[in-house]
Amino acid sequence: MKNYDMKVDIDVIKAPIDKYLEEFDKEFRVAMKSSVPLLDIITRYIVKRKGKQVRPMFVFFSAALCGGITDSTNRAATLIELLHTATLVHDDVVDDSFERRGFFSINALWKNKIAVLVGDFLLSRGMLVSVETGEYELLKIVSNSVKEMSEGELLQIEKARNLDIEEHIYFEIIRKKTASLIASCCACGAASAGANKETIEKMYRFGEATGVAFQLKDDLFDYENNAAIGKPHGIDIKEKKMTLPLIFMLRNMQYFEKRHVINIVKNHSNNPEKVAEVIRLVNESGGIEYSEIKMMEYQRSALDMLMEFPKSETRDSLETLVKFIVERKK
Repeated sequence: MKNYDMKVDIDVIKAPIDKYLEEFDKEFRVAMKSSVPLLDIITRYIVKRKGKQVRPMFVFFSAALCGGITDSTNRAATLIELLHTATLVHDDVVDDSFERRGFFSINALWKNKIAVLVGDFLLSRGMLVSVETGEYELLKIVSNSVKEMSEGELLQIEKARNLDIEEHIYFEIIRKKTASLIASCCACGAASAGANKETIEKMYRFGEATGVAFQLKDDLFDYENNAAIGKPHGIDIKEKKMTLPLIFMLRNMQYFEKRHVINIVKNHSNNPEKVAEVIRLVNESGGIEYSEIKMMEYQRSALDMLMEFPKSETRDSLETLVKFIVERKK
């Protein structure tokens, strides 16, 4: 098996597609505009606090790998980013979260009702971008992702009530909630380049494996005391979310120890000392190491699929982007 260990930098990775990302950024800003003053203020706030553009990068690199970047690719990236932004706004409402990436969330500043409506506006803009330009294949791919993400969120809520998530259910949840969107990025990129059905499906699977690795990395952050990650320490435990390190530990505990931890998560998740105890126990249990192994397995699976394409600068860029997914510090 090829050794994929390598330090990566996001700015270096995206350098080959910088000009396309600049064009995309302009189109995305236009797509966010509204004649309603309040909505325009909020969408400008959203644009100012955008992240690393990882998802648009997957769209453009996938298109370049599968035939070449086109005008359709720009629309695909805009559609994906509108969807992604809408889900983040809605997620903050669902999770009652007042902070994202070190900034106040939309619901923190403008309350839940406005946040939900802003999310709805962004979803509708994505649909209109597709319909107005006849991008029905892209709309189909992304609509499937919306369905998967909604199902994943509801499945997680259902299982969180009893904290009875088994490992295979956990992977089903993150496949739907997170991996389906990155899979759609890669599939949309391929479709925008005119790739055939088989290639689009292959890129979807590549993105799905990458997305699972991405979520596993995010889950591991919850057990690190690092303010730079933009997410409070132990937040998943406070929100009663069952992630793989915790699932692994509970599976390997004696009955009374297991009941003790479940009691903390269920009834004392707002107690910092109790949350710190769970984090310590997870670190001592081997749950972190187990999750890291699983993360690397999905990363290797994604990279092995990528190696089926002819060697090129684009393939190298995508390979490095997948490495970044598991090596990022936040």
